[in-house]
Amino acid sequence: MIALIGLVESIAAAPADWPQWRGPRRDAVVVDPARMLLDLPSEPRVLWRLESTEGHASPVVSGKHLVYLDSQGGQETVHCVESASGKRIWSVPAGPLVAFSNYGSGPRCTPVLAGDRVFVQTSGGEFRCLALEDGRTLWQRSFERDYGVSFLGNKAGEGYPKDTASRRHGHNGSPVVDGSRVFVPVGSTRGATLVAFDTATGREVWRCGRDETAYSALMVGDLGGVRQVVHLTADALMGVDVSTGLILWREPIRTTSKRHACTPLLSGDTVTVTSHTIGTIRYHIGRTNGSFTVSTLWQNPECRTVIATPTRIGNHLYTLGPGQRTSLICLDFATGREAWAEPGFADYASITAVNNALLVLNSTGELILVKADPKAYEELGRVQIAGKTWCSPAYVEGILYVKDSRSVFAAEIAR
Repeated sequence: MIALIGLVESIAAAPADWPQWRGPRRDAVVVDPARMLLDLPSEPRVLWRLESTEGHASPVVSGKHLVYLDSQGGQETVHCVESASGKRIWSVPAGPLVAFSNYGSGPRCTPVLAGDRVFVQTSGGEFRCLALEDGRTLWQRSFERDYGVSFLGNKAGEGYPKDTASRRHGHNGSPVVDGSRVFVPVGSTRGATLVAFDTATGREVWRCGRDETAYSALMVGDLGGVRQVVHLTADALMGVDVSTGLILWREPIRTTSKRHACTPLLSGDTVTVTSHTIGTIRYHIGRTNGSFTVSTLWQNPECRTVIATPTRIGNHLYTLGPGQRTSLICLDFATGREAWAEPGFADYASITAVNNALLVLNSTGELILVKADPKAYEELGRVQIAGKTWCSPAYVEGILYVKDSRSVFAAEIAR
């Protein structure tokens, strides 16, 4: 059995919450020795289920609260329910539902729970800070009104260029909270690609950049001894000083349609990203004479992922390959070389590591348990748990919280 030692660089215990995109550390990795997940139940016990509508925003959990988004009456709507029972606590509109010609309608951005606050970003560029207890709006910002970022939509026959990223397909990249600040991927080419706000008051702390945003969630980490926000924009990968908003380094990454739909993976002084035209790349962020440098450690141009984020266990990455019918791929993290590839997965799949296993939720709603073994693909279980979904589940102490196009529910998969 692969040892739990080295699973991730600093995890002490199983998380009791899943308060943001891809979990407490945004790495989709859980260490839970009490629940080893050696197989899947043939019929997972559903603890509760609520009717919902379509949308790609993932559910998040903090203590007794579960928060999810869907569309109601032409509005992207935020719902808060009891995580144990599904009993509704409150529901509030967050902003108008914008129209899409493909990829489905509805919310795209996973909310963030931080203390007694909920941070919500709509596809059309409305940002709100809500009180977790009752859903009151504490402060709000508009990307269009405050920063000049208009939503163009993606209707056939319109004369806009096809590569305007989130302005055509909706804002997708989830914000991130670090201490007393929340960092938001606004995407204004007028000097506000990224904006930092005070979480308590909504006061703007700083703004920086002239890139549009793509569909990538933000990450925060220490690189080269400096705490940074790492942002994969529509045009580049960049690191920004969390305190000052100074862009410390920027690596241009141009792809067709500016379709960057993965979250950067941070490890030590390295950042790994993937996209549908460049493949998968691992960069080293260094410092020379006080200035930051970016160098490529490796690039695998064949491992082109369209809309999924790699998950790391120890010395290997698990990710999706290119195409509509994709393969689950294992890469050596040190070299980028492919260890194995297993075909038969869908256009999107979330990959959550629980101890030595991978919980892979296919966009078809199939949940697949795979042994995290770089030697070969080994399937441990498979069950149809949901309908069509592009949402990532939240995993808390053996319970999987899932949202598909018709419902949101809690299912027990391990005791």
